Amino acid sequence: MNDRLCPPLAAEARRLTKENQWERASEKLQQLIADVTGIEAISLQINRDQYSLNSLNGRVVLADGRTLFFKFHHEEGEEHTIDEYYRAELLREHGFAVDVPVYTCGEPGRQILLYSLRNDQRLADVCRAVESTADWKQSAAIIEAQRRADSDILAHTLPTLRMATAAEVAAESIHQLFWNRLVSEGNPDGLGGRVAQFYIGQRFTLGEVQLDWETLSQMHWQVNGVLYPKTLHQLFLAAGEVLKPAALASHGVVVAHGDAHNANVWYETQYGEPELVSFDPAFAGSNIPALLAEIKATFHNIYAHPCWLYEPDDAAARYQVNVRCDGNTLIVEHDWQLSPLRRAFLTSKGELYWKPLLAALQEKGWLPGNWQQIMRLALFCCPTLVMNLRAGSSSNHNPTSSAIGFSVSVMLACGGEDESTHWINSLITEN
Repeated sequence: MNDRLCPPLAAEARRLTKENQWERASEKLQQLIADVTGIEAISLQINRDQYSLNSLNGRVVLADGRTLFFKFHHEEGEEHTIDEYYRAELLREHGFAVDVPVYTCGEPGRQILLYSLRNDQRLADVCRAVESTADWKQSAAIIEAQRRADSDILAHTLPTLRMATAAEVAAESIHQLFWNRLVSEGNPDGLGGRVAQFYIGQRFTLGEVQLDWETLSQMHWQVNGVLYPKTLHQLFLAAGEVLKPAALASHGVVVAHGDAHNANVWYETQYGEPELVSFDPAFAGSNIPALLAEIKATFHNIYAHPCWLYEPDDAAARYQVNVRCDGNTLIVEHDWQLSPLRRAFLTSKGELYWKPLLAALQEKGWLPGNWQQIMRLALFCCPTLVMNLRAGSSSNHNPTSSAIGFSVSVMLACGGEDESTHWINSLITEN
């Protein structure tokens, strides 16, 4: 069919929601769902939640009486970079706990998944409820579910570990979350894509300090007394080099979900012990670089919380930030820290997933000498490229959340005498 007969309805719906035209967006999605299912969509509700950074989800009632849950992504430039979008069957075939959609459309600009409606909560909402009350006794079952999930993910990942060709690695859609957001025609790798769109040429307010990009990008950071050696300019350029698909093709690949943040995970409770079941495998694949496979889950389920990435207004009310300039150094002091729940998640992900995976790579002789740099720069890209961290931008960040966001990003990218360094150094025993 031609473009006139197949309009990019999902992309149009996402654009309309950004303009707060929710009713028109719903109409576009009803039309798309009717096209995909062959059944009239008689009503539709879009969820307005804080986790939908590049996606939309909600419920739709079909004329045959069924109510389905829908979710879709829309990424700029996707028509040039994504070939196979949704691969739930691949994950299920390899034993991963994954919800398989009833209907799927993978056409660029029309990508959508429709699932049988569940009564389960998303893990993101379960965690948020615990952190909002600080009733940490309630987190024991959640932590145990996460530990079981990390063990299961590893058990299904390791048998798929193999070498792949550079062409196989480059074809994976996982790069849409990292390298493809760093590049665009006419810009140096690392300073294109969303970096150019979000940051270059813009002004920033971090705490009480205002800076332009040309100044901020060349400054060093001192965060809570720890001096970090790289500037934002250097880090983005390094990411553009280190995270190139061709550069990631020599350390082994795995089958993985690739984007299993907690808003893409059901907290299933009806069968006894809580079980974590992923959905929306928009970036799943069979040739995902092993060091990227759980990066999104590691950042978004741990370091993005409590609240600073997804709920900047709450962060401004909760945290204190002081920022000042000392020559070419930006000095930031803040009181954000991981909650007990997220700290437990970090321990689980390290002990039950990353340590054995890295050990397997090391045993095969596939662990690259710069494995820490790869992981760190990928972690750095998660917050800086998933949304605009600049205060006053379309993402609604403010001077407090922006300062925390860039500070956490630099900490993860650089390493120093901080908890992130102690954690990453604990993941492997050097020979």
